[in-house]
Amino acid sequence: MYFPILRGKQFELIAIRELAEANVINKITPIIEPIKPSSTLLSTLKQCNQNGQKVGFIHNPQVSNFKKDLVDLPESTLKNDLENILVNKCVIPSHLMNINSSYEFDALKEDSINLNDLIIIHKNADYLSTYNEYFSKGSPLFNLVPDRNPFRREIKNQRVILEDKFNKQTRNSDYCEEEAFSQDHLYFEEEGYKGFADYSIVGEEFIEAGFAPYAVTIHMVYFNDKSELRVRHFMSTSNSDISDPAGKFGQALVKMITWVDENKPEMNTIALGEFRKLLESGKYPGLGTVKKLSIMHHLELVNQYLDTGRLN
Repeated sequence: MYFPILRGKQFELIAIRELAEANVINKITPIIEPIKPSSTLLSTLKQCNQNGQKVGFIHNPQVSNFKKDLVDLPESTLKNDLENILVNKCVIPSHLMNINSSYEFDALKEDSINLNDLIIIHKNADYLSTYNEYFSKGSPLFNLVPDRNPFRREIKNQRVILEDKFNKQTRNSDYCEEEAFSQDHLYFEEEGYKGFADYSIVGEEFIEAGFAPYAVTIHMVYFNDKSELRVRHFMSTSNSDISDPAGKFGQALVKMITWVDENKPEMNTIALGEFRKLLESGKYPGLGTVKKLSIMHHLELVNQYLDTGRLN
């Protein structure tokens, strides 16, 4: 099982929603760290519920005040529908271990949430003592843990390996042409894990607002002949200033589709089909949509591998 962690930004949410609607991520449980209550978040969770798509939802996000923002919303259909959908059986409550975890675990129990039904996300070994205090006689649904000694020694059950696989650069022009992405899908079982997790092609670092880039880069993962997952970065060529993002996108898109046709013609995902349509039409969808399609391609491609045990 694969657990990609995505922030609840608009296009990350839309990526999950469209994949759930297409029923192409049945071997994947996306985990959302919400940013704010929104109609896009609601529609995404509703679509997952409608299609029976499991999705993790971090109740204590560290990048926003989601819970307070939800409480502070004026009474409305959005507020009521969000509160109701968050207790749906397709939504798995998830917890980020932090300095306040003891208080937050107690609050969950007061809300009649069984801690054994949680997905626990571990990043800091300082909080392992709190984890052991609350799970001395049981285990959560899954433990997402870094592959480091403190976690291997302390956590024995329901482990999912969690690593940030995306080598994020400050500037798009700093990306190399190609690099390794992950082998965890090949080895997680023999290494004693129940699954693997990462932050897709976005990376763990949270940046609230973007900026106009000099270069437009499309990040595309693919499997090589050893079934290792690699990522190619297709970059625009006219990168001296921030003008003409549509033209820059077109340059990167031509490079991507040309490479796929010459090297991986058998590769087929919904997002790749959408990229081909954009090339044919000459339309520029905006950088948010480009990121959405790159995420969708990654998740569907991994699901194909997990679903069939082979590469398409």
